[in-house]
Order: sequence, then C-alpha cells, then structure tokens
Amino acid sequence: MKIKILIGVILLVVLGYLFSVISYKSKPKIALINVNGVISDSTEIIREFRMAERDSSIKAIVLHVNSPGGAVGASQSIYRAIERIKNKKPVVVSMENVAASGGYYISAPANVIFANPGTITGSIGVIIQHVDATKILDKIGLKVENIKSGENKDILYPNHHLTPEQKKLIEKTILDVYDQFLDAIVKYRPITKEELKKIADGRIFSGKEALNLKLIDKLGNIQDAIDEAKKLAKVKKAVVIKLTKQKGFLEKLLDSKISLGDYISSGIYYMLSF
Repeated sequence: MKIKILIGVILLVVLGYLFSVISYKSKPKIALINVNGVISDSTEIIREFRMAERDSSIKAIVLHVNSPGGAVGASQSIYRAIERIKNKKPVVVSMENVAASGGYYISAPANVIFANPGTITGSIGVIIQHVDATKILDKIGLKVENIKSGENKDILYPNHHLTPEQKKLIEKTILDVYDQFLDAIVKYRPITKEELKKIADGRIFSGKEALNLKLIDKLGNIQDAIDEAKKLAKVKKAVVIKLTKQKGFLEKLLDSKISLGDYISSGIYYMLSF
C-alpha cells in the first residue's frame, strides 16, 4: 500500500514538472539581448538573434545597448542580423548609459528605438588611429625594419611615418566607410542624408536631443521597451528571457577589455572618442 502511494506521489511530481515545462515553452516570450562595452566581435550576438528567430515562442526582441561603439565589421554584422529578423519578429532597442557611434549604428534598423533622456548617443563618424613612434624608436636607438610586398603594406605600423599620399589614402577609406554609416541610418530613420550630414560630424547628443533630431523614436527605459515589444508582437503577457550564454570568471576577465592585438587587427572603428 505504501509503495503504491509513493509511486502515485512520484507520478504526480513528474507530471507536474512536465506540465510546467510544456506550459513555459508554449508561453509567449520576449528575448532580451545585451550589447555591453566595445563591439569587437559579433559572433555571440548573431547567435542569439538566430536562437530568437528559430524559437516560435519568442514573439519579439529587445536589444539592450550600452556601448560606445567599436569595430566597423562587427557593427555592420549586427546591423544586418537585425535587418534579417525585424520583419518576422519586432526588434525594439533600449539605450542605457551610452549608445554612440557603432552603438548607434546597430540600433538604427530596429522597429523602435528608446533612450533615456540623459543617454549619450550620436558620435556618428569613423576613426582610424595611427601611432607614430618613429622619434621614440630613434631616441632609444631601436631600428625596426619592415620587409613588405608593397609600399603601403605597413601604412599603420607605429615604426612607419605616414607620407601625405598615405594620409590621403586613409582619408579616402574613412570617407567611404563614413558614407556607409550615413546610408545605414537614413535607410531606416525618418531623416534625409543632407539633414543627417549637418549633425554627423562626431558630436554627441543626449537622448532628449536625439529624439528632436529623429535619431530615436521615444524616451523611456528598458521596461518601456519591453512593453513596446509586447505591443508590436500583439501579446498582452510575455515572459522576458535572456539568451546570453553565462560566462565563467576567466571569460568575463578576458572580455573586460580590448587587447592591443584586437585593436590593431581591426583598424577602423565606429567609436566614441574619450
């Protein structure tokens, strides 16, 4: 008799657990994707967008941005990921402390952009840094020789002094990538390219200023963004879930800064200057 009761209790527990799992999986969900810090690699963010796209219970996505920008290629990859999914599932951006340069770039294609009144955004522009260490090397008597296949192969190396012609080559590339930035914004924002050019000189804006300039849609925090996502997805209630993979202590430590190697290899940035 006792064994039958025990088996009955176990079955009830198992059935209750299975019911809760099935119920949770079937509930409408809002996926929360975070972009924190410098944008140097898009792999993880794109993986999260793909997860959200494939999960039929996820009805909308809130992209929480707290970034001063970063590498051009990574920013463009995230931008494209949002383009691919936004017509299937609405994407709402919530800007936190800063969403500038590349941080703004990745926000531009969203269905709706929220920012706090004091959020720092804008900084629309492109930057390449070149450290000329030739005088220091000469002073300490250290000679570094570059064996190269062409005269411009070492154009950004610190032991190389830029010629006027090489500066023009770099400026040409910067202007091309800058024009890509402008086109990416006007594609989705209610602003003309000529209007944008007048303010796209690297200057920063508060969230309130950005609203007046049509760079964002609404003022509000992350909860406002979640409510908007539910509204666009036409669901009254939804569970908010984080898709971000939990990182170990070592990964967090390594991700807390950009290595010099990453900085040099990427080269060209949509980045807020400090």
